[in-house]
Amino acid sequence: MRDLALVGVLIPLLALAVARPFVGVLMWSWISFMNPHREVYGFAQTMPWAMVTFLVTIFGCIVAREPKRLALNSVTLLLMAFAGWITFTSLVAIGPSQTVWKEWDRTIKVIAGLLLTASLLTERRRVDALVWLMVIAIGFYGVKGGIFTVMTGGGFIVLGPPNTMIFDRNHLAVALLVTLPLMNYLRMQARHVLVRHGLLVAMVSTLGAAIGSQSRGALVALIATGGMFWLRSKGKIVSGIAMLAVIAAVIAFMPDSWVERMNSIQNYEEDGSAMGRITIWLAALSLAVARPLTGGGFRAIYSQTVVDQVAIGTKARATHSIWFEAMADHGFVGFAIWAGIIAAGLWSAHRICRMTKDRPDLLWANQLARMSQTAAVAYMSGGSFLSLSYWDFSWTLMVILGATHALVAAAQPAAIARAAAAQQASWQAQPSGRVRPAGTRA
Repeated sequence: MRDLALVGVLIPLLALAVARPFVGVLMWSWISFMNPHREVYGFAQTMPWAMVTFLVTIFGCIVAREPKRLALNSVTLLLMAFAGWITFTSLVAIGPSQTVWKEWDRTIKVIAGLLLTASLLTERRRVDALVWLMVIAIGFYGVKGGIFTVMTGGGFIVLGPPNTMIFDRNHLAVALLVTLPLMNYLRMQARHVLVRHGLLVAMVSTLGAAIGSQSRGALVALIATGGMFWLRSKGKIVSGIAMLAVIAAVIAFMPDSWVERMNSIQNYEEDGSAMGRITIWLAALSLAVARPLTGGGFRAIYSQTVVDQVAIGTKARATHSIWFEAMADHGFVGFAIWAGIIAAGLWSAHRICRMTKDRPDLLWANQLARMSQTAAVAYMSGGSFLSLSYWDFSWTLMVILGATHALVAAAQPAAIARAAAAQQASWQAQPSGRVRPAGTRA
């Protein structure tokens, strides 16, 4: 029954995407982020919905005469550079060929979809629609997980959709924390009181789900995200007291096992999991040093044969760090390009904040940039302990910032022209002979 319901939603959307390609972009993002087909159990679960949606959207761009010129900015240029570089590193990879090309195929498809998304983000309405889509896609698991945490007293672990990048509790928790600032942006922009209150409830529930994941990495990301929220708040005393109250409530509500697990962060030397991560980080760094130009290729550090070449005695495993993962996979050059994508998005956010200062008409862009900076902090801090280097959700956020910067930059000349026209009109409206420019003689 679920399969028929899902197909009944997706097929009409595919038809609509032919006439309105941006619908296809939203549909592709929904499938990529939320993975609704993983919530069914029949034939619809294994169908290549993302690829079909991408191809239909491309066809729609041709038929519907949508813009065909790629949006060029620092984010999209670096994404293209990264696509070229991972192709090169995959050709010379030393890891298992089948694994390398499987990851290359997935990542290339993600980048292609992101470039298409960037080309169609041509107005604020579309930017907001994509942000809403991102919030709904991940927020679904936040609201659901928050309710589950309350109903079970925090005694069970919150997980994401199976067979997806965010199935693991640590990955899901970071995804939820990245989404929280975007929820807050939509709350600040919402005009209807019910929408604002609904988003506030969703934020609380999503926070509960992140805590209910019992992820220690999420705790680090939560502290960093909360710190950013506090720094950006106007009433720092009130917000600080509110945060302390929330912390006290969480500790009182969650079981002792959660408190003990969180406290184990202080004694990481005695934690086999933590020490295992440090060991594999050193192995990843050694691999990057041994092959500084290309690295070992996708998932090279997962191969025991590869690890034995650079760190004898270290067990091959997931890198558990976005930084060391990108470095080991693609060398220092690839790492620089990968990190440059994040830096370019954050630089765009910084410029948006400067350009929209004291501009009420662009307040939405200012708030989006500020909340996106907070979301990026959540990703970078939480991702420091997770293998989420090629997460399409985080890249989409950078694409949104690049597109928003372009919209803000385009609005600057128009604002100047409107101000000049208004000034000219005011001069023309003044009665002749009664008002003279300053410095003139009677």
